[in-house]
Order: sequence, then C-alpha cells, then structure tokens
Amino acid sequence: MRAGELATRLRALHATRRTLLVAIDGAGGSGKSRLADDLRTRLTASHVPTSIVEVDDFFLPSRRRPRGPASEKPIGGDFDWQRLRQEVLEPLRRGQAARYSRYDWAADEMAGMSEVSPHGVVIVEGVYSSRRELASLYDLRIWVECPRELRLSRGLARDGETARKLWEEDWMPSEDRYLEEHRPQERADAVVSGTDIDD
Repeated sequence: MRAGELATRLRALHATRRTLLVAIDGAGGSGKSRLADDLRTRLTASHVPTSIVEVDDFFLPSRRRPRGPASEKPIGGDFDWQRLRQEVLEPLRRGQAARYSRYDWAADEMAGMSEVSPHGVVIVEGVYSSRRELASLYDLRIWVECPRELRLSRGLARDGETARKLWEEDWMPSEDRYLEEHRPQERADAVVSGTDIDD
C-alpha cells in the first residue's frame, strides 16, 4: 500500500471518530519517520489535524536501560513502553490530552514536555509501537517492510560508522527478537514498502 492510499483510508476512518490512533511500526531504518511525515502533510492539506508521537521520545536514559546482550534483555527493554501506554495511548483513548516528557538523546536524560490534543489523527511512530501489549489500543496498525541491508545503510548514514557495533550487535538483534516473538508484521492492518523511502 502507498502513502496516498493510506491517507485516503485514514481520512475515511477519521470521519467516524474524534481521535484516530495509528501505529507506524517497523525495524530501524525502514522509513517509518518519512512515512509519518508524508501522511501528516497529506492529511493536514485535507484539513485533518494530525500529530506525531515518536517512540524514540520514550527511550530510557542509559542509567535505566537493561544491561547485557540483546538475547538476554527484555524485548524492547530500552524503551519505556509502559509510559507510552499510560501517558499517551490510554488518555487519548479516553478523550483526554496526552502529556509526556521526552528523552533528549544528546543529553541522555529526560527533557521537555509535549502535549497532544485528543482530536484528529495521532500517529505513534517507531519500532515496538505495536507490540502485543499496545496493539489493541490503536485503530490502525501499519508495518513498514524494508531489506536489512538498506536499513543498516540508512542507520549508519544517519548515526555514523562508529554506530555500526550498536546497530549490528544490539539494536538489530533486539528487533529480530521482536519480530519473531511479537509478530507485529502479521498483526498489521496495512503493509508499506520502505524501499523507496529515504529515512
């Protein structure tokens, strides 16, 4: 499915409810952020208010992240998905505003607050966004599929060659376990190819 088709589908769904919660999930470097931005542009052009919540804002400061190899850590354990559920998804489901603090990647600490109004389309974008514990809270789940080599290439282009070990030995193996055990790609309502998306 392409972005234009998805935008049409989201507009139709939005017409039936005040707040439409959408997950855009996929492994690192697949093109999730670019797709989310594209959909927001298309929807706002049609006068549908659209917000984006980034799962990266829920990354844990290093002092709180689980230690050890990817094979031994909890799946998605570097992200505070419980806080994402409690501060964003559940309030919006109740028709209340979501208020949450954001992780500052440069400072490695929580900094700043964001608020999302309970109306329009709210896109939650990031890997682990549609994990089993959160999947039922969304009205639509989108999976972005992309070859491993391209994802790694995009990741290193963004983060630099010095991040290769982190990508290859931590983030990608952790995402592999997520795909194998949570099967988010099978639960998705729509699948988008990330091959032609510049992440």
